Amino acid sequence: MNIGLIGSGGREHSLCKKIHESKSVKKIVCFPGNAGTSQFATNININILDFKKILQSIKNHKVDLVVVGPEEPLVLGIVDYLQKNGVKVIGPNKYASKLEGSKAFMKLICAKNKIPTAKFKTCKNLYDIKKFLNDCKLPVVVKADGLAAGKGVTICKSKVNALKISSEIINGKFKSSNKVVLEEFLKGEEASYFLIVDKYNFKFFGSAQDHKRVYEKDRGPNTGGMGAYSPAPIISKSIEKKIISKIVQPTLNALRKNGNPYTGFLYVGLMIKDNEPYLIEYNIRMGDPECQVILPRLKTDIVKIFKNISSNNLKRTKIIWKNEKCMTIVLCAKGYPGKYKKYLKIDNLQKIKTSGSDFIFHAGTQLKNDKVISNGGRVLNFTAIGKSFKQIRKRIIMYIKRLNWDEGFYRKDIGSKVIKK
Repeated sequence: MNIGLIGSGGREHSLCKKIHESKSVKKIVCFPGNAGTSQFATNININILDFKKILQSIKNHKVDLVVVGPEEPLVLGIVDYLQKNGVKVIGPNKYASKLEGSKAFMKLICAKNKIPTAKFKTCKNLYDIKKFLNDCKLPVVVKADGLAAGKGVTICKSKVNALKISSEIINGKFKSSNKVVLEEFLKGEEASYFLIVDKYNFKFFGSAQDHKRVYEKDRGPNTGGMGAYSPAPIISKSIEKKIISKIVQPTLNALRKNGNPYTGFLYVGLMIKDNEPYLIEYNIRMGDPECQVILPRLKTDIVKIFKNISSNNLKRTKIIWKNEKCMTIVLCAKGYPGKYKKYLKIDNLQKIKTSGSDFIFHAGTQLKNDKVISNGGRVLNFTAIGKSFKQIRKRIIMYIKRLNWDEGFYRKDIGSKVIKK
């Protein structure tokens, strides 16, 4: 079987590695992939939004099934386009993708179906923004309605700052947004809960906790994610039942009733407060870097799972997990999430020998003259698996120190909530 994989980040490298482990796979083709995916796949340098070229390449390489990694092509309708042209795809259609593509749409589903979430107001103009801010308590959360590469959410401690950020959004700071969603601030512990979904059924696909802020002790601006660990201990069996009954089932039922059943990966972003789950956001794909800590724990053949999603036979799939913990720490280019340099040489990568199932996933890299260079803000994901989060983190930091890349930085406190001092 030939598999196509769309995307170029750490998530796609981890998906590529897991797909490669399947005995049923003959060839993997990545669009465009990165220096890491080239270990397992043929990289095709095509823009992920050039649907016509992707389709032609899929036909040329006789791809049987396509997995879409990032959110932007999903939101723009790549699943609809490829399915219309007879290609099997893992991912939600354009309508269902609005769960992530529009925070206002997601909030409307919550309101109509009594899904627990923060109180909110969707605003298109300064009058509505000021009106909400006059009545709200601080801090307040300001969100761009559309996609913003993980950088469209700001927690504002003053109404002046909230008004400034909101004004920037409605005036076009993010191309995909001309609306802003203002929310009450929920204080609790964040966690991510993952599902795989076909038209009729869904299955649990791991839990994780991400670290969004760029600096240690959760300081600084939001990023795409500085590190993660799995599983998330805060999601107990009783909380999981509430997530399913109060959040997941009402959402999936609403989309089915609309004639647009959700399929593919579903990321449920949660705030756990007083033993109750509240929906913070939906992502329509695996998280990044959460994917890099969930897939190493997966025992079941992922291609078998994909086949059963495609044929709506997910109910028959038994998903088995390793009884181990996993953590990843993201090595970033200095300056991220602001301005940073690209195309910097990364020496010593080949010299690092990881133990057991530990692995270095490439995120923002590319090959130039057979040398690995940086090509993004989040460059490498150092990942380890084992029985103890404390020992895992110790090994990861050892690997990063061995790389000795002067152009990078990372957080040393990933997993502090679950590591006893």
